[in-house]
Amino acid sequence: MADGGAFLEKQTGDGGMVLAAHGNWRVESATALDRALAELGTAPGGGVRFDLGGIEGLDTVGAFLLLRAANALDATLENVPPGFATLLHHVEKAVAKEPARARRRHRHFNIAEWLDHFGAQVFRIGDNALELLSFFGLVLVTAGRLARHPSHIRPVALMAQLQRNGWAAMPIVGMLAFLIGVVIAYQGADQLAQFGAQILTVNLLGVSILRELGCLITAIIVAGRSGSAFTAEIGAMRVNEEVDAMQVLGLDPIEVLVMPRLLGLLISLPLLTFFANFVAMVGGGVMCWVALDITPPVFLEQLKGALNPLTFWLGVIKAPFFAFVIAMVGCHAGLEVERSAESVGHYTTASVVRSIFLVLLIDAAFSILFAALHV
Repeated sequence: MADGGAFLEKQTGDGGMVLAAHGNWRVESATALDRALAELGTAPGGGVRFDLGGIEGLDTVGAFLLLRAANALDATLENVPPGFATLLHHVEKAVAKEPARARRRHRHFNIAEWLDHFGAQVFRIGDNALELLSFFGLVLVTAGRLARHPSHIRPVALMAQLQRNGWAAMPIVGMLAFLIGVVIAYQGADQLAQFGAQILTVNLLGVSILRELGCLITAIIVAGRSGSAFTAEIGAMRVNEEVDAMQVLGLDPIEVLVMPRLLGLLISLPLLTFFANFVAMVGGGVMCWVALDITPPVFLEQLKGALNPLTFWLGVIKAPFFAFVIAMVGCHAGLEVERSAESVGHYTTASVVRSIFLVLLIDAAFSILFAALHV
């Protein structure tokens, strides 16, 4: 069985059938080799062995054909040339994964397997929660140490984080906040017009923005922007072994990498929330002026009557909690990154999802608390 210098020599003995591979097993010979391997049929009673000592050249296609035939015949590979061992190993890993994926795509629904998968996911979420809780304690211990020794705080790193996560975030936060204000004013006016109460659009705008949406939208934007950046930056340092080098030098990665980002976001997010509230009210006010003919003096007077002194603070008070969660989750995910670029992408996506989930969870808890306190 030969084609283009690649062929199999079949030998049968007491120890079973031996298939000696010779020549260059490359893509140009793939069609003939595939046909020849398919003609082998099933393995005889004594078993099959592939002798690869005569192979002169091998690429991924040839390796795939060899491994597929070996799996089909339950054969072993012998006399593998050292130069081809690594290629065969990597192709074997890929071949082993692919059938499992195909089986998952085509298998019938099985309630036992579904429950097993669901239970595994629940335990995985629980493990992640425990790891995050442990990291939370580590951050608190480090914060206490910095409180006792303020000279350990790195002002240059802190100012850099304030610039990147505060000042640099203002354009995107301002643009989205302005549009949110416009949308709420437009949609609110459209609904309230049915009752002839368009003036109450100002009330709706003020309460929803200042008490709830301003802080929430800002936190979600920051989670997607800064939280993912924390994970990617620290994750890249993990891949390049910079975090390990830090520890060898006696530096604490929590103190050097996590605390500047955490403190920077704790300062930045409340200020961004205030900025977002102002811009959203401006956007809503412009929409009310254009669509409802509510002039700025009338808008401000109506807004003053709609709000109580706590409305603004009930929104802003949530910002530090959101900031702490976003920074902690982003940095924890970065420190969990393994030594691969794929891991950086995986943990960056996971950090954004976890941050937004926890932000919404905290926001819901605050809503329940405020309702219980009648504020």
